[in-house]
Amino acid sequence: MGNFFFERECRTPYSESYTIVEEQDSIGSIDLHYTHNIVHATLCVSESVSRDSIQELIDTIDDELLDSSGISRDEFIVHVHQGRDIGIFSNPEFGKNGGDELH
Repeated sequence: MGNFFFERECRTPYSESYTIVEEQDSIGSIDLHYTHNIVHATLCVSESVSRDSIQELIDTIDDELLDSSGISRDEFIVHVHQGRDIGIFSNPEFGKNGGDELH
C-alpha cells in the first residue's frame, strides 16, 4: 500500500467527496466536512486494507487534501468504516425489482 490518489466526486462550499484509488483499483472513499475550526471525515475502506495502511492513508489525506489546500483547522477527526462495497445507487435504481436486487 502507499501509492494513493484521489478522484474528486463532488464539492460544496463546506464538503468534498473523493474516491480513493490505488494502482487503478478503488479501495474506498473519503467524505470531508468543514466546520469553523474542525474537519470531520468519514473514511470507508475495503476489507483488505490493513490498519497500518489506514493510518498511512489518513496521513496522506491530511497532507495531500487538507494541508495542500491551505485549510485552517484546529482538529482533524476521522471516522473509519471498513467492509465491502455493495454498490452505488441513484434515484432510478431505488425502486427497481422491489429493491431486492443490488447492482
